[in-house]
Amino acid sequence: MVKFFSAAEESQIVAAIRSAENNTSGEIRVHVEVGAKAPALDVAPRIFRELGMDKTKDRNGIMILLAVDRREFAIIGDEGIDKVVSVDFWDTERDLMQQHFRRGDFAGGIALAIQQVGAKLKQFFPYQDDDVNELPDEISYGGSPTK
Repeated sequence: MVKFFSAAEESQIVAAIRSAENNTSGEIRVHVEVGAKAPALDVAPRIFRELGMDKTKDRNGIMILLAVDRREFAIIGDEGIDKVVSVDFWDTERDLMQQHFRRGDFAGGIALAIQQVGAKLKQFFPYQDDDVNELPDEISYGGSPTK
C-alpha cells in the first residue's frame, strides 16, 4: 500500500467530506489505487462495489478514484444520483480537479470538488435530521505498488 497524501492533506480532504455530508445525505469517498491494469473509469465501478458504496439506502454514493501510477482519475456516482442529474453533472468537478492536479495540488482540487458536489446534491438529496453516516469518511488505499 502506498500513501499518496500527507497527514495534513488527508485531514483537508476528510474535512471537506464531512462538511459536504452536512449538506446532503449523499455519501462521498476518496480512494487511491496503485497498480490498476485498466483505465480509472473502467476500474472505478469495481472498487465502488468493493467499498460497499452501492449499499447506501438511497443509492447516492460518490467516489473519487485516483489511479496514481497511471496518472488518471475518475469521479462516479451510484444509480440514485444518475437517475436525477444531467449527463454532464460531473464535468465541472472533473475540470476543476484537472486544473488543480496540473499544478500538483491534488488535495486542494479534490477538496473543492467535494464541496461543489455536496452543494449540488443538496437539492436532490438534502441532509435529514435522522441522516446516518453510512460509509467511512477516511481515504481508502488499494492495490500494490509497482516496482
